[in-house]
Amino acid sequence: MKTITLNDGNKIPVVGFGVFQIPNDGPAYEATLSALNAGYRHIDTAAAYFNEEDVGRAVRDSGIPREEIFVTSKLWLQDYGYDKAKIGIARSLRKLDIGYIDLYLIHQPYGDVPGAWKAMEEAKAEDKLRSIGVSNMTPKIWNEFVPQFDTKPVVNQIEFNPFFQQKEIRGIMAKDDVKLEAWYPLGHGDANLINHPQITALAEKYKKNPGQIILRFEVQEGVITLPKSVNPERIKGNLELFDFELTEDEMDLIRAMDTGKGSHDPDAPSVAEMLLSDYQITD
Repeated sequence: MKTITLNDGNKIPVVGFGVFQIPNDGPAYEATLSALNAGYRHIDTAAAYFNEEDVGRAVRDSGIPREEIFVTSKLWLQDYGYDKAKIGIARSLRKLDIGYIDLYLIHQPYGDVPGAWKAMEEAKAEDKLRSIGVSNMTPKIWNEFVPQFDTKPVVNQIEFNPFFQQKEIRGIMAKDDVKLEAWYPLGHGDANLINHPQITALAEKYKKNPGQIILRFEVQEGVITLPKSVNPERIKGNLELFDFELTEDEMDLIRAMDTGKGSHDPDAPSVAEMLLSDYQITD
């Protein structure tokens, strides 16, 4: 598996397996184990996915040495602020039960983000978290919070696909070598993206499916991509990206598909309140 070196020196696999909306107590365990057996070495979960236990159990049961698996989790809004973040970090460590977390993110950037970040920095210094980063930060949110941090994030996990290429925030992140991690890398199954003539023509040329063309584009753009599936065949296929390479002209054609519009606007009013009401984490 190809890796990217983060700005703290740690390496992250460029393709990860996301478990958002896969239920705990069985389904997330089976999906994670299937992904690990297929060759994934990067699993992306979160406290608010409510399946950290299943992910951790699959990692432990996989037979793969712990140091060969990169696990990401995320701190939820209710645990922001220095003291609450310490509790949230401890909860994630306990539920995963894999010794340490390779990457831990600020999941939604609202409220006392600087206080939470300080707690994450301390947990990193204690080697409980190997790397720390953020998620869903727009240019406006980035400029509000990141200048207050003592250390820069290693990643910003945001929506990204050929229709929404996030050019402005990528320019800001590049100044500090912050990597982009893509959620909804396939446009959340957007038929207009999957069936776009440029994508389907390339799929035919390279004898790949449209999703593999999209994911290959993202990998070549230096993006860490997190496709999600519970279908074992699709799980395996989403890794088969390294036996072909798009030309620069083909990359430019896909870059030209950018509409600048995504499915979620983190700058919209009342987003934090909506998210807090939708998800509450208990011990």
